[in-house]
Amino acid sequence: MMKSMTGYGAARLDSKTIKASIVAKAWNNRFFELSAQMPGYLGPLERRVRELVESRVARGKVELSIRVLGGDMPTDVAIDASSAKAVADAIRRLGAAAGIDEPVRLSHILNVDGMLSYERNVDADALWSELEPAISACLDAFDAEREREGSATRADLEEKLITLGSALDVIEAAVPDIEEAIKVSLRARFEEVMGDLVDEARVLGELASYLAKHTINEEIVRLRSHMVAFSKAMDEPVCGKKLDFICQEMNREANTIGSKSADARVSDAVIRMKDAVENIREQARNVE
Repeated sequence: MMKSMTGYGAARLDSKTIKASIVAKAWNNRFFELSAQMPGYLGPLERRVRELVESRVARGKVELSIRVLGGDMPTDVAIDASSAKAVADAIRRLGAAAGIDEPVRLSHILNVDGMLSYERNVDADALWSELEPAISACLDAFDAEREREGSATRADLEEKLITLGSALDVIEAAVPDIEEAIKVSLRARFEEVMGDLVDEARVLGELASYLAKHTINEEIVRLRSHMVAFSKAMDEPVCGKKLDFICQEMNREANTIGSKSADARVSDAVIRMKDAVENIREQARNVE
């Protein structure tokens, strides 16, 4: 199943230990790149999160966000009593120095960093057993969106391949006329220069040499081969890089056909063909 690199998925986790919202987003990127955004106390789970996402995504810039909304994880809270007393004394002295007779309130002390500190007691294995299914559900929704976009992309690519094939049919049909015109033109030149003294063997030799340089049969065969390879590659689970490479080869053959033939029918068909290849390549760059 062809997948797009872009997608979106979301899931919720609602257990006694943790309540969380999980969101996955992705954009086009040549390689796999993950940005995991989560509270610091979930840091021990980051490697597992990364491995899980990487097992599901081959290419793309992925952003996975885990936002904790609540829960009942054990928390150790510590107070810095000596510093709090020192701060309160300092505030009283400051008030006296300024001639302000005002009692010291708790809010004054809490405005100073470090008076309270807390640390969550995270059981990584137990928390992962709850978090992993929710992340997987998010990635399921994420994959479903990417498959939907991938299906639409494939339909468009197949349509563009038909356009490319039609243009190539026009070119192939013109080949006999082009070769015959070359033969007639070359023989006329010989006759113009040599009259009745035309050496048939020499004419045939020059014709063979000229046709070898200007015939486009090989390019047509190679281009059709690339089109078949492209169609087969679309069935592979991760094919974006391969499709892009094949597009380069198709474009190379189209350019060569255009440079070898000055026939109006071929020139017009080459323009349509190159436009189709460019559109194919642009779409293929969205594929995982």
